[in-house]
Amino acid sequence: MTVSGKLVPGADQAPDIAVVNGAAGGPMQRFPGAAPAAPASARVRRRLAKILSLDDFGIAARRHLPRPLYGYIAGAAETNQTLDDNRAVFGELGFVPKVLNNVSRRTATVELFEQTYRAPFGIAPMGLGALLGYRADIALAGAAAAFGIPAVVSGSSLIRLEDTARDGGATWFQAYLPGESQKILALIDRVERASYKVLVITVDVPVGGNRENNVRAGFSTPLKPGLGLAWQGLTHPSWLLETGLRTLLRHGMPHFENSYATRGAPILSRNVERDFGARDHFDWSHLDLIRRRWKGKLVVKGILDAGDAAAACAAGADGIIVSNHGGRQLDGAVSPMRVLPGIVAAAGPVPVMMDGGVRRGSDVLKAIALGARLVFVGRPFMFAAAIAGPAGVEHGIGVMAQEIDRDMALLGVNTLAEVTLALVMPRHFC
Repeated sequence: MTVSGKLVPGADQAPDIAVVNGAAGGPMQRFPGAAPAAPASARVRRRLAKILSLDDFGIAARRHLPRPLYGYIAGAAETNQTLDDNRAVFGELGFVPKVLNNVSRRTATVELFEQTYRAPFGIAPMGLGALLGYRADIALAGAAAAFGIPAVVSGSSLIRLEDTARDGGATWFQAYLPGESQKILALIDRVERASYKVLVITVDVPVGGNRENNVRAGFSTPLKPGLGLAWQGLTHPSWLLETGLRTLLRHGMPHFENSYATRGAPILSRNVERDFGARDHFDWSHLDLIRRRWKGKLVVKGILDAGDAAAACAAGADGIIVSNHGGRQLDGAVSPMRVLPGIVAAAGPVPVMMDGGVRRGSDVLKAIALGARLVFVGRPFMFAAAIAGPAGVEHGIGVMAQEIDRDMALLGVNTLAEVTLALVMPRHFC
């Protein structure tokens, strides 16, 4: 194996992400056409020196972020049944590795939508990123583009989708849509003009989930100014200086920029309410409308039912993302992993992806064994952007990519096509 640089740098060394693929694919490096990475500061290098896994980003972010912002990302709905099950399900599967195979030519590349990605995972859409880390949406998209994995821009982001496409190289956009044809078509036209290639329609949000944790943490959208919020900012000076004040001074008050074709509400307001209008009117007829209008690849996200997956494919979806919204919508909904094989069967030739609870390279490979083409990861990458900007996201990509490469070698496989059901089994049968 050829490895350039170290995955986990020391305090005196900037993170140099270099991993995976071996002789066949070469080490995972920034694409030649990618913008050069900005040098990491000594403070950022110290933060990243302790990050050995994606879970470590959450530990660091809890110290760095004001409590309402950390709670917004970390939390889920009601009693966190679904959030917990998203992680627990991976522990229910064990590997059955093969030995004495020559694995020196292993590669983790995957083909999807006429695109070759360097690893079988991407960055899931998460809203309000620019509130957690400076220009976080651009940091996420730029790091993903540089290393050849997809990143999905959220419809709830605070940076214009046009800016994220231009400055971050983003090509996937995720929309929350109302059941209003005029607003749907106007947003699609805007996304098309910005040259996005993949449109992801999230369909599990007819109403917002019961996120009691947000209320307890003091979070709302928009945020309501007050002494408690001000105190949280003052007692988290690294976030205040690196993200809060820096954003206000350079870009003004952030707004919801991409919910519709026009600008939405500011993120901080005492009186303004965010517009969630008419999402409960959104139905299959609107998906048909989108398919007729949108010329690029169309992905439907938020499906857990095999019948819904078949219907989405019949409506012209080019891909399915099996998801329960990270446990943030219906508490008690099943983990995507539990229904993944059935949805893969129902989708036929249409590629199926998934998200929810993925934290390790072994999680990615278990999902692939059950039929997923690609897996998305959300919270850890948002925390990475919060604590260390682009360098943090690149570090996280490297951590995950090296875990996948190592686990493929230990499983005795050279390609993802070899990662099949024969390599996993329920632990209670072991």
